[in-house]
Amino acid sequence: MPSGNGYSYNGSGTNSQGNHYCSRDYGNDSNSYHYSNTDGSYYYSNPDGSTYYNNGNGGSTYTSPSGNSTSSGYGSSSSGTSGNSGSNSNSNSK
Repeated sequence: MPSGNGYSYNGSGTNSQGNHYCSRDYGNDSNSYHYSNTDGSYYYSNPDGSTYYNNGNGGSTYTSPSGNSTSSGYGSSSSGTSGNSGSNSNSNSK
């Protein structure tokens, strides 16, 4: 059913994990959809072929239709939390 915005509404729903999705058809093989996840992240696939992802924690990635990606907000280091690797404080007691 056309909405007057240049697209028709394909549908929406919620999957078993509680994540929401919505899909639209813009005609000429141009579709778009987005996901809104329970962890606060969301993902958009746009009719021009670009995509946008936000991790819900300030990090986002935009990928243009030509495939160039731009990320921001993820911080400068990708240092995975290196857990306290059992600092051996065995100080030669006798």
